[in-house]
Amino acid sequence: MVGKRVKLSVVPDVTERRRRRAARQLGAVATLCGVLSLLAAPAMAQSVAELESMEDSGRAMESGSATAPERAPQVENSAEIEDTATLEVAAAPAPVPRQIYTETRAPCATQAPLKQAFFGDLHVHTRYSLDASTQGTRTTPAQAYQFALGERVGIQPWTEEGEPLRSLQLSRPLDFAMVSDHAELIGEVYMCNTPEYEGYSSWQCILYRNWSRGAYYLFNFWATMQQAHLGQCGDNGELCLAAALQPWQEMQEAAERYYDRSDACEFTTFVGYEWTGMNSSNGGNLHRNIVFRNAEVPYLPSSFIDAPAPHLLWDSLQEQCNGLDNNCESLVIPHNSNYSAGSMFTGLADDGSPMSAEYAASRAYFEPLVEVMQHKGASECFFKAGVTEDELCAFEQLPKDNIAGFNEPPKPDTGFVRAVLADGLAIENQLGVNPYQFGLIASTDTHLGTPGAAREDLFLGHGGAGVSAETEIPPGLPDQLDYNPGGLAVLWAHENSRDALFDAMRRREAYATSGPRIISRFFAGWDFPADLCAAPDRIERGYAAGVPMGSILPSNVGAQRRPTFLVAASQDAGTSDAPGTPLQRLQVIKGWVDANGERHERVIDVAGNADNGASVDLQSCATSGSGFADLCAVWEDKDFDPNERAYYYSRAVENPTCRWSQRMCAAAGVNCAQPDTITEGYEGCCAAEHRPVVQERAWTSPVWYSPTSDANPAAASR
Repeated sequence: MVGKRVKLSVVPDVTERRRRRAARQLGAVATLCGVLSLLAAPAMAQSVAELESMEDSGRAMESGSATAPERAPQVENSAEIEDTATLEVAAAPAPVPRQIYTETRAPCATQAPLKQAFFGDLHVHTRYSLDASTQGTRTTPAQAYQFALGERVGIQPWTEEGEPLRSLQLSRPLDFAMVSDHAELIGEVYMCNTPEYEGYSSWQCILYRNWSRGAYYLFNFWATMQQAHLGQCGDNGELCLAAALQPWQEMQEAAERYYDRSDACEFTTFVGYEWTGMNSSNGGNLHRNIVFRNAEVPYLPSSFIDAPAPHLLWDSLQEQCNGLDNNCESLVIPHNSNYSAGSMFTGLADDGSPMSAEYAASRAYFEPLVEVMQHKGASECFFKAGVTEDELCAFEQLPKDNIAGFNEPPKPDTGFVRAVLADGLAIENQLGVNPYQFGLIASTDTHLGTPGAAREDLFLGHGGAGVSAETEIPPGLPDQLDYNPGGLAVLWAHENSRDALFDAMRRREAYATSGPRIISRFFAGWDFPADLCAAPDRIERGYAAGVPMGSILPSNVGAQRRPTFLVAASQDAGTSDAPGTPLQRLQVIKGWVDANGERHERVIDVAGNADNGASVDLQSCATSGSGFADLCAVWEDKDFDPNERAYYYSRAVENPTCRWSQRMCAAAGVNCAQPDTITEGYEGCCAAEHRPVVQERAWTSPVWYSPTSDANPAAASR
């Protein structure tokens, strides 16, 4: 297909949408079976001229078979980025598939033929989340969207006159955002802050207003451990459920107000919330964020009190949204599996019984994505010296495996996504359905109402489970030492509308970053030539002759053929006052299950140079050494076995920089060799567990291979 534009896109028409609506009326099981049939639909890739240009620096082919990260031999660059860009701009554009809208809006005036990377945050808490409000957060849902658009927002602590003592502002606005306040206690928070509301004068609300930390523990204990409302909520929690209507309506109104329905399509909001479950026996986190396609949403969110298990949450969403004969559609994004003590992805049903194909299908349908990075750590993979080999897995790894604070360290099987992806392959061997076929995103989990505030050099903490600034600015470090600024979700779509971005989430054409706006591409195919990185139309050919991140690679090929992968990344361009950091290397991670059911993984450096000499001075945080603005490689899996299920994803890694904590330690003049420089609040700077250096990164969603797969998932669910 070299030099030929081939359009393989399929867009559901009105007839298809009506067929799916009719299928919903058959009930949850029929719906899920219909979704599974879509997983075998023809490939849904779009193709035309590439929008962004990437130099083929470090293009490589793999050799060797070590389980630790190995380096593929480098080949000479074959084109300058300026020349490539000129050729790509001159390429004749092809028509973009017409976007099907499930809401009333103006069609977007501009569309990206090869899709555009849209950056956003799908995990944002405002004043209506209990753990935000009890730390002094006053940011409204509307102010959270204003912040995402680039406006400055004041944050706690506050003066007696209500003026903030601190503020934050993004250097670059986001493309999309979603307020995701906790569903469990929004009614209680509204009640205790509204004098005219019944229950305001209850002892529980008096406690809330006068001893916020005590209220935090009491309210959360009752909601998560007892799955019940406190007494001020009345019989069956009716008063608090009624009170929840006001903040839920405010969230919807704010999302509507700041959603750009004009043809400019500059900013997208989603309506959503967080379902906040926990395994009471081990403190394992079960939290999930729910995203709705459009403004059609349930009367109230489903909380852990109402639906105290994941399958009950899915059933509730099916009954109140996805199964209705309207345009309501939702998906669910688990997060912080690193804090789940192994409870989030057990390989079993919620009650501990063997997983059925029906249960696996429900999970696969409702949970197409997982949040792999946020304020409370990274969930990609586990590292321990002498136990595992991928040292990059130590990145933002927390010292405990649970959200309740029990002193249990993480282990390889306590919820890290790379291991869970392999578990999904093994379950698919047994059931024919992979319940853990996740795409990857990241977000901040800010409890300050500040979506996208993920810069290391501007970090003031995120509230919530971190250090409180309710009444005063904390001395020294503003957050717990092992927490971080969080990350960003990135979606590949033709345009910035709710339907286009939701479709991207559904088909898993998404990736995660730890904060920087790295551009990352990942394609799999059977015929990519070794010199594809040098081609100005390489992304077009990636779509035409292969499948993008999040897809299933068709397996109906000759037994002697091996999959090839087009892997590319460009560094964050940054801003004039904060330039982006060069890339160090580009990797492919492969996981597979052999004939005996054994799990395996392999990490391969396919471009760049892990030994490039890049470093950072810990006192000034100045960086030095070389790096790459762009990296591209075509990698062939020479050890491919067509009879084994496998997944592949890419990881782009930046040069070393100072972590947020080290930046503050250096600015405060801390010298660990001189104890008198370690002032109050900066003790963590010299703690044994302090990690002064980070390498920011981006993780793409995987591509899966199955001996029985013959097509890419449908590009849209409607």
